Amino acid sequence: MSSAAAVTDASFEQDVLKSDVPVLVDFWAPWCGPCRMVAPIVDEIAKDYEGRIKVFKLNTDENPNVASQYGIRSIPTLMLFKGGQKVDTVVGAVPKTTLSGTISKYL
Repeated sequence: MSSAAAVTDASFEQDVLKSDVPVLVDFWAPWCGPCRMVAPIVDEIAKDYEGRIKVFKLNTDENPNVASQYGIRSIPTLMLFKGGQKVDTVVGAVPKTTLSGTISKYL
């Protein structure tokens, strides 16, 4: 069963920006209630789109550089990257249908 893997400031460029498939990054923190609500949805997305996209979680407390680089103001923020560029952003704990719809646009 596939679930979202962790990505860090150090591995972000390699894992996300240099990926040959679109990448969904979940910016979260352990103290964030809505982040915990969206986490199982993010893992389901990882499973549903296995092989077509990569899904990573970035702990903003432990990896402030990437979070500030992309101007993360509120979490959870889910960003979609394609070809090394940020192509879409979803802020807040959204339903799975919203997330799937966003991802589908870039497949």
